[in-house]
Order: sequence, then C-alpha cells, then structure tokens
Amino acid sequence: MTVSYALLGLLERSARHGYDLKQSYDRRFGGVKPVRFGQVYRALAQLTRDGLIEVVGVEAGAGPDRKRYAITEEGVTDLGAWLGEPEQPQPLLQPVLFTKVVLALLSGRPADEFLDAQRKTHLAAMAALTRARRAATTNQDAILADYQLFHIEADLRWIDHTSARLRALADEVRGDSDGS
Repeated sequence: MTVSYALLGLLERSARHGYDLKQSYDRRFGGVKPVRFGQVYRALAQLTRDGLIEVVGVEAGAGPDRKRYAITEEGVTDLGAWLGEPEQPQPLLQPVLFTKVVLALLSGRPADEFLDAQRKTHLAAMAALTRARRAATTNQDAILADYQLFHIEADLRWIDHTSARLRALADEVRGDSDGS
C-alpha cells in the first residue's frame, strides 16, 4: 500500500527509527489525516518480513528498545518498480500520484518519466470511458461515466500543472530540511 512505499522511500535516504518515520511521513504526506503509529509499525514489520528493510541497530531507552531500520537492495528495487508503475485512474487518486512524484524527486529518479507514463494511462482510460459513455443506455450509466471522466480530467490537469512546475518542486523537496 502507499504507506509502506512511502516508508521505503523515506528509508532510501537514510536509516531511521519508526517514530522518526512517522513524523517525516506526517510532514510530507499526512495532510488532514496523519498516519497512526500502529500503522507505521505494522508496515515496518511487514516490510522487514518481506526482506525490503532490515533492522540495522537497536537502542535502549526509557521505554521499549528503539529499532533503526534501513532499506535493503531488494527494497530499493521494489520501490523503483512501484514508482515506475502508472496507477489505474480512479477518483481521488491524486494523493498517490503526489506521493510518487515527491518520492521520485527525493530519490533522484525521473519524476517526469513517471508523469508522462501516468498521463498516457489516464488518456487511455478516458478513451475507454468515452466509448462507454457513448454506448450507455441509461442516464445512470452515462452520469457514472461522466463522473469518472471528470475526475480523470482533473488528474490530467494536475499532471500537466505538476510537470510544468517539476524543477521548482524538485529544488524544494531536495532542499527540505526535515531530516528525511
């Protein structure tokens, strides 16, 4: 899921504790809904189990021991594959697209290539929905197709807008000093 990949992307820059990852995630992607600590630690356990991250240190403290996690080579490969896969267009997809763009920029990957691939995927979905809209036999089917088309069209506008501002966003993201 997106949280796991976001954590992988944050770990790609440096090894981190779960608490630090949660704080960095919330600053970058939390928006109106920060991630829960339990969700972070479940994702870290699953990523460790899957061999995508590893524990590289344990520090004793007043509370439970603090584990320091680092991404593995398999994790880097998996993250790169996920960043390179266009998402299927759907309503409210933009948070995933935004996360992918920021993580690509953080890692030095070509975010413009991701946006171009995403644009092609969106245009193909729009073509299929336009055909379905024309073939609709009820108002309900036509209005549903319109709903989906309008959301995909909004994503396309966002993709174009982001592409035009990619250099400035890259400078901002790379210069961010939140410690991630």
